[in-house]
Amino acid sequence: MAATVPNINPEVVQVFLNHIYEFKKGVRQMVLFTAEKKYAEFTTRRLSRQKINYLIQPVGDGKINLFFGRKECINAIKLMVTRPLNKLTPEEDFILGAMLGYDICGQCRRYCELKSK
Repeated sequence: MAATVPNINPEVVQVFLNHIYEFKKGVRQMVLFTAEKKYAEFTTRRLSRQKINYLIQPVGDGKINLFFGRKECINAIKLMVTRPLNKLTPEEDFILGAMLGYDICGQCRRYCELKSK
């Protein structure tokens, strides 16, 4: 593993692998993993080998957002997340948070805050 990614951080890899574990166990239907671009090859190769659907979104500043999970969720993300996450409408932000399994009351608060701006 370490040979494929220069200056690999085992903690970052461990978080990623834990996300895969939770997805495969059904704890999550979809995951958003943000990491440095240098992890893109390692993560996508791992997801491909395990036949897990994914989508990479460049973030800028040398990072990527890697969405992975059920095909239905990734297909929806492809249609909805067509720009940086901070540019989503309050409704899109709410839907994304719900899809990621975030606390729904927290998402409601966030939605109301975003709508009041």
